[in-house]
Amino acid sequence: MEDSAVIFGANGQDGWYLKDLLLKRNIRVISVSRNSSECLNGDVGDYSFVSSLIKTTQPKFIFHLAATSRVSHNFFRDNLNSITTGTFNVLESVFRFSPKSKVFLAGSAMQFENEGKPISEDSPRSNSTQYALCRNHMVEIVRYYREPPFNLRIYVGYLFHHDSTLRSEGHLNQRIVKTLKRISLGSNEKLIIGDTSIRKEYNFAGDIVRAVWEIINQDIYFDLVVGSGKAYSIMDWIELCASNLNLNIEKILEYDPTFVKPFDLLISNPEKLISTGWSPEIDIKDLCTMMLNDQKF
Repeated sequence: MEDSAVIFGANGQDGWYLKDLLLKRNIRVISVSRNSSECLNGDVGDYSFVSSLIKTTQPKFIFHLAATSRVSHNFFRDNLNSITTGTFNVLESVFRFSPKSKVFLAGSAMQFENEGKPISEDSPRSNSTQYALCRNHMVEIVRYYREPPFNLRIYVGYLFHHDSTLRSEGHLNQRIVKTLKRISLGSNEKLIIGDTSIRKEYNFAGDIVRAVWEIINQDIYFDLVVGSGKAYSIMDWIELCASNLNLNIEKILEYDPTFVKPFDLLISNPEKLISTGWSPEIDIKDLCTMMLNDQKF
Protein backbone atom coordinates (compact mmCIF):
# COMPACT_ATOMS: atom_id res chain seq x y z
CA MET A 1 0.00 0.00 0.00
CA GLU A 2 1.33 3.44 -0.91
CA ASP A 3 2.14 5.96 1.80
CA SER A 4 -0.19 8.92 2.17
CA ALA A 5 0.08 12.40 3.60
CA VAL A 6 -2.40 15.05 4.70
CA ILE A 7 -1.44 18.71 4.27
CA PHE A 8 -3.52 21.23 6.20
CA GLY A 9 -2.97 24.66 4.65
CA ALA A 10 -2.06 23.19 1.27
CA ASN A 11 -3.12 26.28 -0.67
CA GLY A 12 -0.19 28.40 0.52
CA GLN A 13 3.32 28.72 -0.84
CA ASP A 14 4.79 26.04 1.42
CA GLY A 15 1.89 23.70 0.78
CA TRP A 16 2.49 23.96 -2.97
CA TYR A 17 6.16 23.02 -2.70
CA LEU A 18 5.47 20.30 -0.15
CA LYS A 19 2.82 18.68 -2.33
CA ASP A 20 5.22 18.70 -5.28
CA LEU A 21 7.97 17.09 -3.18
CA LEU A 22 5.65 14.36 -1.86
CA LEU A 23 4.19 13.49 -5.25
CA LYS A 24 7.70 13.10 -6.67
CA ARG A 25 8.26 10.51 -3.94
CA ASN A 26 5.11 8.62 -4.92
CA ILE A 27 3.25 9.62 -1.78
CA ARG A 28 -0.49 10.09 -2.12
CA VAL A 29 -1.38 13.61 -1.00
CA ILE A 30 -4.65 14.78 0.54
CA SER A 31 -4.54 18.57 0.24
CA VAL A 32 -6.79 20.52 2.62
CA SER A 33 -7.66 24.21 2.43
CA ARG A 34 -10.50 26.50 3.46
CA ASN A 35 -10.44 28.47 0.23
CA SER A 36 -9.26 26.53 -2.80
CA SER A 37 -11.25 24.66 -5.41
CA GLU A 38 -8.17 22.50 -6.06
CA CYS A 39 -8.07 21.11 -2.51
CA LEU A 40 -10.38 19.23 -0.20
CA ASN A 41 -12.42 21.98 1.39
CA GLY A 42 -12.12 21.90 5.16
CA ASP A 43 -11.12 23.82 8.27
CA VAL A 44 -8.39 22.50 10.58
CA GLY A 45 -10.24 24.34 13.35
CA ASP A 46 -13.23 21.99 12.92
CA TYR A 47 -12.62 18.89 15.07
CA SER A 48 -15.38 16.89 13.43
CA PHE A 49 -13.82 17.41 10.00
CA VAL A 50 -10.24 16.76 11.13
CA SER A 51 -11.01 13.64 13.14
CA SER A 52 -13.12 12.14 10.35
CA LEU A 53 -10.40 12.79 7.77
CA ILE A 54 -7.61 11.30 9.87
CA LYS A 55 -9.70 8.32 10.91
CA THR A 56 -10.63 7.58 7.31
CA THR A 57 -7.24 8.12 5.64
CA GLN A 58 -4.83 6.83 8.36
CA PRO A 59 -1.98 8.87 6.80
CA LYS A 60 1.67 8.10 7.43
CA PHE A 61 2.44 11.83 7.47
CA ILE A 62 0.45 14.86 8.58
CA PHE A 63 1.66 18.41 7.93
CA HIS A 64 -0.07 21.31 9.67
CA LEU A 65 0.88 24.48 7.79
CA ALA A 66 -2.42 26.35 8.11
CA ALA A 67 -2.27 29.88 9.55
CA THR A 68 -2.86 33.51 8.76
CA SER A 69 0.74 34.73 8.75
CA ARG A 70 -0.05 38.25 9.92
CA VAL A 71 1.07 39.79 13.22
CA SER A 72 -1.74 42.38 13.51
CA HIS A 73 -4.12 41.87 16.45
CA ASN A 74 -6.97 41.88 13.93
CA PHE A 75 -5.97 38.32 12.92
CA PHE A 76 -5.93 36.95 16.49
CA ARG A 77 -9.18 35.03 16.19
CA ASP A 78 -8.17 33.48 12.86
CA ASN A 79 -4.88 32.24 14.26
CA LEU A 80 -6.43 30.94 17.45
CA ASN A 81 -8.67 28.84 15.24
CA SER A 82 -6.08 27.58 12.77
CA ILE A 83 -2.94 27.35 14.91
CA THR A 84 -4.05 26.71 18.48
CA THR A 85 -7.36 24.90 18.04
CA GLY A 86 -6.10 23.31 14.82
CA THR A 87 -3.10 21.82 16.60
CA PHE A 88 -5.30 20.33 19.30
CA ASN A 89 -7.69 18.92 16.69
CA VAL A 90 -4.89 17.26 14.71
CA LEU A 91 -3.09 15.76 17.71
CA GLU A 92 -6.22 14.57 19.49
CA SER A 93 -7.39 12.94 16.26
CA VAL A 94 -4.03 11.25 15.73
CA PHE A 95 -4.06 9.95 19.30
CA ARG A 96 -7.53 8.49 18.96
CA PHE A 97 -7.57 7.27 15.38
CA SER A 98 -4.06 7.10 13.84
CA PRO A 99 -1.37 6.93 16.55
CA LYS A 100 1.34 5.75 14.15
CA SER A 101 1.10 8.92 12.04
CA LYS A 102 4.09 11.27 12.09
CA VAL A 103 3.09 14.92 12.49
CA PHE A 104 4.93 18.08 11.44
CA LEU A 105 3.80 21.50 12.64
CA ALA A 106 5.15 24.74 11.21
CA GLY A 107 6.56 27.12 13.78
CA SER A 108 8.07 30.55 13.16
CA ALA A 109 11.14 32.66 13.86
CA MET A 110 8.68 35.20 15.30
CA GLN A 111 8.31 32.99 18.39
CA PHE A 112 11.76 34.01 19.65
CA GLU A 113 13.12 37.12 21.33
CA ASN A 114 15.22 39.52 19.30
CA GLU A 115 18.52 39.46 21.18
CA GLY A 116 20.69 40.40 18.23
CA LYS A 117 22.30 36.99 17.86
CA PRO A 118 21.54 33.78 15.92
CA ILE A 119 18.50 31.89 17.15
CA SER A 120 18.70 28.24 18.14
CA GLU A 121 16.05 25.84 19.38
CA ASP A 122 16.75 26.83 22.99
CA SER A 123 16.66 30.61 22.53
CA PRO A 124 14.23 32.58 24.74
CA ARG A 125 10.65 32.80 23.50
CA SER A 126 8.59 35.93 22.96
CA ASN A 127 4.84 36.55 22.89
CA SER A 128 5.25 39.99 21.37
CA THR A 129 2.50 39.44 18.77
CA GLN A 130 -0.71 37.45 18.66
CA TYR A 131 0.91 35.26 15.98
CA ALA A 132 3.87 34.41 18.23
CA LEU A 133 1.53 33.78 21.16
CA CYS A 134 -0.54 31.29 19.15
CA ARG A 135 2.60 29.55 17.89
CA ASN A 136 4.04 29.27 21.39
CA HIS A 137 0.74 27.92 22.68
CA MET A 138 0.94 25.37 19.86
CA VAL A 139 4.32 24.20 21.17
CA GLU A 140 2.92 23.67 24.67
CA ILE A 141 0.14 21.50 23.20
CA VAL A 142 2.79 19.54 21.29
CA ARG A 143 4.78 18.90 24.47
CA TYR A 144 1.66 17.61 26.17
CA TYR A 145 0.95 15.08 23.42
CA ARG A 146 4.57 13.90 23.24
CA GLU A 147 4.34 12.62 26.80
CA PRO A 148 2.61 9.47 28.13
CA PRO A 149 -0.05 8.26 27.68
CA PHE A 150 -0.02 9.77 24.17
CA ASN A 151 3.61 9.37 23.04
CA LEU A 152 2.95 10.87 19.63
CA ARG A 153 5.74 11.49 17.12
CA ILE A 154 5.46 15.23 16.58
CA TYR A 155 8.01 17.50 14.92
CA VAL A 156 8.14 21.30 15.03
CA GLY A 157 10.17 23.32 12.54
CA TYR A 158 10.68 27.01 13.30
CA LEU A 159 10.70 28.42 9.78
CA PHE A 160 12.80 31.49 9.09
CA HIS A 161 12.02 33.92 6.31
CA HIS A 162 11.59 32.26 2.91
CA ASP A 163 10.15 33.28 -0.43
CA SER A 164 9.34 32.22 -3.97
CA THR A 165 7.51 33.51 -6.99
CA LEU A 166 4.31 32.14 -5.41
CA ARG A 167 4.26 34.96 -2.86
CA SER A 168 1.64 37.69 -3.21
CA GLU A 169 2.54 41.39 -3.29
CA GLY A 170 1.40 41.52 0.31
CA HIS A 171 4.88 40.20 1.09
CA LEU A 172 7.64 42.81 0.94
CA ASN A 173 10.14 40.93 -1.21
CA GLN A 174 7.55 40.16 -3.86
CA ARG A 175 6.27 43.76 -3.78
CA ILE A 176 9.82 44.95 -4.44
CA VAL A 177 10.22 42.48 -7.32
CA LYS A 178 6.89 43.31 -8.96
CA THR A 179 7.31 47.07 -8.58
CA LEU A 180 10.81 47.09 -10.03
CA LYS A 181 9.71 44.90 -12.94
CA ARG A 182 6.92 47.36 -13.78
CA ILE A 183 9.35 50.28 -13.59
CA SER A 184 11.76 48.45 -15.90
CA LEU A 185 8.91 48.12 -18.42
CA GLY A 186 8.20 51.85 -18.38
CA SER A 187 6.03 52.54 -15.34
CA ASN A 188 6.53 55.96 -13.75
CA GLU A 189 5.83 54.71 -10.23
CA LYS A 190 8.30 54.75 -7.36
CA LEU A 191 9.25 51.96 -5.00
CA ILE A 192 7.96 53.30 -1.69
CA ILE A 193 9.88 51.73 1.15
CA GLY A 194 10.53 52.13 4.87
CA ASP A 195 13.61 51.01 6.80
CA THR A 196 15.93 49.23 4.37
CA SER A 197 18.62 48.43 6.94
CA ILE A 198 16.67 45.55 8.49
CA ARG A 199 18.49 42.26 8.05
CA LYS A 200 16.84 38.86 7.63
CA GLU A 201 17.29 35.58 5.81
CA TYR A 202 16.44 35.19 2.14
CA ASN A 203 15.69 31.49 1.83
CA PHE A 204 13.95 29.68 -1.02
CA ALA A 205 10.65 28.03 -0.09
CA GLY A 206 11.62 24.85 -1.94
CA ASP A 207 14.74 24.51 0.22
CA ILE A 208 12.74 25.08 3.39
CA VAL A 209 10.24 22.39 2.40
CA ARG A 210 13.10 19.95 1.75
CA ALA A 211 14.19 20.65 5.31
CA VAL A 212 10.68 19.85 6.55
CA TRP A 213 10.95 16.48 4.80
CA GLU A 214 14.34 15.81 6.40
CA ILE A 215 12.96 16.67 9.82
CA ILE A 216 9.96 14.36 9.71
CA ASN A 217 12.10 11.47 8.50
CA GLN A 218 14.58 11.41 11.38
CA ASP A 219 14.21 10.65 15.08
CA ILE A 220 17.09 12.57 16.64
CA TYR A 221 15.64 16.08 16.83
CA PHE A 222 11.97 16.92 17.26
CA ASP A 223 12.31 20.72 17.41
CA LEU A 224 14.53 22.44 14.85
CA VAL A 225 15.09 25.97 13.59
CA VAL A 226 14.89 25.97 9.80
CA GLY A 227 17.01 28.50 7.96
CA SER A 228 20.32 29.13 6.24
CA GLY A 229 21.90 31.28 8.94
CA LYS A 230 22.81 33.89 6.30
CA ALA A 231 21.54 37.46 6.66
CA TYR A 232 21.04 40.28 4.18
CA SER A 233 19.45 43.70 4.44
CA ILE A 234 16.34 44.81 2.58
CA MET A 235 18.60 47.22 0.70
CA ASP A 236 20.76 44.27 -0.40
CA TRP A 237 17.65 42.72 -1.93
CA ILE A 238 16.61 45.97 -3.63
CA GLU A 239 20.08 46.52 -5.08
CA LEU A 240 20.28 42.95 -6.34
CA CYS A 241 16.89 43.13 -8.07
CA ALA A 242 17.59 46.59 -9.50
CA SER A 243 20.96 45.47 -10.84
CA ASN A 244 19.37 42.54 -12.64
CA LEU A 245 16.93 44.97 -14.28
CA ASN A 246 19.55 47.67 -15.02
CA LEU A 247 17.73 50.22 -12.85
CA ASN A 248 19.24 53.21 -11.04
CA ILE A 249 18.06 52.95 -7.44
CA GLU A 250 18.50 56.66 -6.72
CA LYS A 251 15.86 57.50 -9.31
CA ILE A 252 13.21 55.01 -8.27
CA LEU A 253 13.25 54.82 -4.46
CA GLU A 254 10.98 56.90 -2.26
CA TYR A 255 11.30 56.63 1.52
CA ASP A 256 8.27 56.87 3.75
CA PRO A 257 9.12 57.02 7.49
CA THR A 258 5.49 56.36 8.38
CA PHE A 259 5.72 52.82 7.00
CA VAL A 260 5.44 50.32 9.81
CA LYS A 261 8.80 48.70 10.43
CA PRO A 262 8.70 45.10 9.20
CA PHE A 263 9.22 42.41 11.80
CA ASP A 264 12.92 41.63 11.97
CA LEU A 265 13.00 37.86 11.56
CA LEU A 266 16.57 37.63 12.78
CA ILE A 267 19.00 34.89 11.86
CA SER A 268 18.89 31.17 12.54
CA ASN A 269 21.59 28.94 13.94
CA PRO A 270 20.89 25.84 11.79
CA GLU A 271 23.68 23.67 13.21
CA LYS A 272 21.37 20.84 14.27
CA LEU A 273 19.38 20.94 11.04
CA ILE A 274 22.53 20.78 8.92
CA SER A 275 23.64 17.73 10.92
CA THR A 276 20.61 15.86 9.51
CA GLY A 277 22.08 16.19 6.02
CA TRP A 278 20.16 19.22 4.79
CA SER A 279 21.71 22.28 3.21
CA PRO A 280 20.19 25.07 1.08
CA GLU A 281 20.67 24.87 -2.68
CA ILE A 282 19.39 28.34 -3.64
CA ASP A 283 21.13 31.52 -2.43
CA ILE A 284 19.84 35.09 -2.48
CA LYS A 285 21.13 35.71 -6.02
CA ASP A 286 19.40 32.59 -7.35
CA LEU A 287 16.20 33.52 -5.50
CA CYS A 288 16.25 37.00 -7.03
CA THR A 289 16.61 35.57 -10.54
CA MET A 290 13.83 33.06 -9.95
CA MET A 291 11.38 35.66 -8.66
CA LEU A 292 12.19 38.16 -11.40
CA ASN A 293 11.55 35.45 -13.99
CA ASP A 294 8.52 33.90 -12.25
CA GLN A 295 10.31 30.56 -12.00
CA LYS A 296 9.00 28.07 -9.44
CA PHE A 297 12.16 25.95 -9.60
